[in-house]
Amino acid sequence: MTEQNYTYILECADGTLYCGWTNNLDRRVAAHNAGKGAKYTKSRRPVVLKYYESFSTRQEAMRREWEIKQLSRKEKLELVRQQMHTS
Repeated sequence: MTEQNYTYILECADGTLYCGWTNNLDRRVAAHNAGKGAKYTKSRRPVVLKYYESFSTRQEAMRREWEIKQLSRKEKLELVRQQMHTS
């Protein structure tokens, strides 16, 4: 069985965006909402999953996380908007 890896964007309660990667998307979002996901999101709960991509290796997911973190807020919101139109 191959493990999926995900790069994701969350929208925090204060309207900011958080990008990360994981191999279990549901568990990771739940951890963020429980205050155990990341220092950044702990004080910005609740968070909502707005975007994700899946990859076959964690290296790919981590590389994509880095790429997304280099984008402007406007560019990240455009990724979210595009995914919402394809879902």
